[in-house]
Amino acid sequence: MKQQPQIVVTDKAPAAIGPYSQAMKIGNLLFTSGQIPLTASGELVEGGIEEQTHQVFKNLIAVLEEAGATLTDVVKATVFIKDMNQFAALNAIYASYFGDHKPARSTVEVARLPKDVFVEIELIVAI
Repeated sequence: MKQQPQIVVTDKAPAAIGPYSQAMKIGNLLFTSGQIPLTASGELVEGGIEEQTHQVFKNLIAVLEEAGATLTDVVKATVFIKDMNQFAALNAIYASYFGDHKPARSTVEVARLPKDVFVEIELIVAI
């Protein structure tokens, strides 16, 4: 029998602003939607790449917690960055959240992100 995916929703991260879910869980895998630096109430975080990256991780951690996971369960991260010249700052913050855990990662510079933010991150997690 085919497993049905389960929608993961938390009010501790911004609500989906389109036809998607914060995350989907199927079996022992969790796929998060890309998180941008919005607060749980939907306000855009002011500041540069540092402030925005911290907010993205706050959102991702809230979604993971709702699904019963932590950052140590992450197997793959995809990072979208507006300006690769900001990579060193983003990478330092990224490393501070993962510590010795080093999931696979792709980092892609993009022309534009929703709400003109500097960073968006999505995760694949083994639960």
